[in-house]
Amino acid sequence: MSGQLISPRFRQPLAVAVILLPALVLAGCGKKPEAKAELPRPVLVATVKFQPEAPARSFVGTIKPRVETDIGFRVPGKVAKRLVEVGQTVEIGQPLATLDEVDLSLQAEQAVAEFTAATGVLANAGAAEGRANELRAKGWSTQAQVDQAKASADEARARLNRAERSVNLTRNSLSYATLLADTRGVVTATLIDPGQVVSSGQTAVRVARFAEKEAVVAIPETLVGRAKDGTARVSLWSEPGKQYAAKLREIAPNADPATRTYLAKFSLPDADDKVSLGMTATLTLSDAATERVARLPLSALFSQGANPSLYTVSDNGDVALKPVKVKSYESNDVIISGGVEDGAKVVTLGVQKLDPAQKVRVVSALTF
Repeated sequence: MSGQLISPRFRQPLAVAVILLPALVLAGCGKKPEAKAELPRPVLVATVKFQPEAPARSFVGTIKPRVETDIGFRVPGKVAKRLVEVGQTVEIGQPLATLDEVDLSLQAEQAVAEFTAATGVLANAGAAEGRANELRAKGWSTQAQVDQAKASADEARARLNRAERSVNLTRNSLSYATLLADTRGVVTATLIDPGQVVSSGQTAVRVARFAEKEAVVAIPETLVGRAKDGTARVSLWSEPGKQYAAKLREIAPNADPATRTYLAKFSLPDADDKVSLGMTATLTLSDAATERVARLPLSALFSQGANPSLYTVSDNGDVALKPVKVKSYESNDVIISGGVEDGAKVVTLGVQKLDPAQKVRVVSALTF
C-alpha cells in the first residue's frame, strides 16, 4: 500500500537520496578539525651574574691625618699671644703663639755680662801666666809660681768658654719664646690662652699634617685576614664616584671590648686636596684573588642522572639545555663556576617540564 501512496515520478530521486545519505554521513564523520597553534610556555628567568666568590664588604670610616703633632714651648713662661685658631691652615715656620720675653731678655743680658767679665779675667790670667814663664826662664821665679799662674789662666779660659755657651743658650731660649709650626697642616686644637703660665714641653697647639692622610675604620674580627691580604678602595661621601687606592698601615692588636672590632688605619697615597680631614668615607674590602661564581636558585638546576644543566632563554624565546659546572650547593641556592655566560637568562621554575624544542615566553610572575 505504501507503494501506491508515492507518486511514480518521485520514486527514482528518493531512491538515489537514500543511497547517498549513508555515504555523506560517513564522509562527514571522517573529517578532522584543524589543530590550534600551541602558545609559548610562560617561564620565570634569572640573569646569570658572575662575581667574586667572597663578595666585597664596605665599612664607614673617617679621614684622619697620619701624624698629628702636639707642639709646645721649649721654655717656661707666660703666654703673651696666641696667633692661630682651630681649623686654620698653617705653613712651615709660621708663628703660632708667643711668650712674655722680659725674663728671657734679662737672662740673655746676664749671660752677655758674664761673658764680658770672663773675657777680662782671662786677659789678666793670660798676662800673669806669660810673666811667670818669663821670670822662670831667667831664674827669678819658682816652678810652683809658674804652675799657679797656669792654673789661674786655665780656669779663666774655662770660665770664658762657659760664659760663651751661656750666651748661646739664652739667645736660643729667647728665640723659643715664639712657637713656630714645623710642618704644613691644620690646627686641630688650641690648649693655651693669653695670660696662662705654661711649663716647658706643655702642649700648646695641636697641628695635623697635610702630607699624609688615612682612613680609619673598625673591622670585624672575621675580616681581619682580608684586611691584611686583600685590596682596599676608599670613596668619599661627598664624591662617591671617585675612588682612592688604600693600603693597610696599622691594625690594632686587640679588639674593642664593646664592639669586638679592630681599629684599622689605611694610608691614602693618592689623596688630593679634595680629601679633607674629618670627611666621612666608605672603605671597600675585596679579596686579592678569588674565583668568580654565579649564584642561582636550586629550582633552576636540571639533572636527570647526567651532568647538571640549565635552560637558557634567547631573545626570540628559544630554550637550550647547557651543562654547567657546580661548585657547591647551599640550602636554597646553587653556586655555578662555569658553563654559562655572564648575563645569560636561565629558567628558574618548572625546568623539569620544559622541552628544548618548544618556545617560551618570559614573564615577571606566574599566575594560576
